Amino acid sequence: MTASRHPHDESTTLDSTAHLMNRISSQLASQLSRVSLNGDRRPGPPPLVLVAHGSRDPRALSTVRALVERVGELRPGLSVHLGHIELNEPRLTDTLTALGPTDAVLVPLLLARGYHVKRDIPEMAAETQARARVAPPLGPHPLLVETLYDRLVEAGWRTRGDEQSRRGSAVVLAAAGSRDPDSKLDTNHTAQLLADRLGVPVIPAYASAATPTVAAAIRALAARGRHRVAVASCFTAPGRFATQCAEQAPWIASAPLGAHPAMARLVLHRYDQALATTEVTAPELASA
Repeated sequence: MTASRHPHDESTTLDSTAHLMNRISSQLASQLSRVSLNGDRRPGPPPLVLVAHGSRDPRALSTVRALVERVGELRPGLSVHLGHIELNEPRLTDTLTALGPTDAVLVPLLLARGYHVKRDIPEMAAETQARARVAPPLGPHPLLVETLYDRLVEAGWRTRGDEQSRRGSAVVLAAAGSRDPDSKLDTNHTAQLLADRLGVPVIPAYASAATPTVAAAIRALAARGRHRVAVASCFTAPGRFATQCAEQAPWIASAPLGAHPAMARLVLHRYDQALATTEVTAPELASA
């Protein structure tokens, strides 16, 4: 006797099939768009290289790989690659060497300006034959704030708290930290955008190289009567700093940003921004 199929199973199968067919159609259309009327192949867009910092935490590599995959799904036909500054393979220099003497757009998976964006990435690119264009870091930007907000909601942040609850609530925006003053400016800007979205104070704090620390920010908020404090993880992927900051949360702590859909859209926005510029150089702030 053959078991009958539930209508939900048929619907799920149809949805999966439709998704697969749409993806195949998009890829085919992208490939055909690069073929001219006389049959010659037009050059495709410059490769996109996502530049991650690197971490000894094995979850970091799987997280950035998932983000690479999501970016590729959003832009079929775009060649998307991954390179690391340190600690993980492939290294950025190895990725660019494999691409050869071609144009490439490097999008740092970093959330503010600093030494890595201004010096490390351009210098690593200069060691290869690639003609590299370095995009601005991912923050500050409204799409970054959208991700931070969603991660807080996932952790338990109430989107419709009463006025009394709101008066006692606040957020510490936990970031890696840098001695570069531009990094602090960018993180302050992100904190203000998140405060505007949440309607509560948001204080930036740092895991290293800058002040205040997460613990000091929590104490400062408590002194102002804010005892319901969440820690918003302003880290691309899991790692030592993200874990240490989350462990200090007196209430809830959000997960790192990861492969959130808004992060993938933000990566492509920075890619398009870099293509629109005329110089191959290190980035300045671009928060539009």
